Amino acid sequence: MVEERITTTDGHPQTTIIERRGGGGGVLIAIVLLIAVVVGGFYLFGRQGAENRKDAAITSAAKSVGGAADKVGDAVGGDGK
Repeated sequence: MVEERITTTDGHPQTTIIERRGGGGGVLIAIVLLIAVVVGGFYLFGRQGAENRKDAAITSAAKSVGGAADKVGDAVGGDGK
């Protein structure tokens, strides 16, 4: 946006042109977007770690149940006859 002012000094007209430039709004938007991307990355990686821990817990529980079933089968079957 350009603003033009005409002033008179000592009987002579003088023109002053004032240019207004952006006050750094683009930089502010870039910083906000960068922060959003970083927070989103931490969130996604955190969720992935939680999923991995949950899967490991389920696998461990399944192995425990399998081991218990083997013990019950051995106790019931005795010598396998």
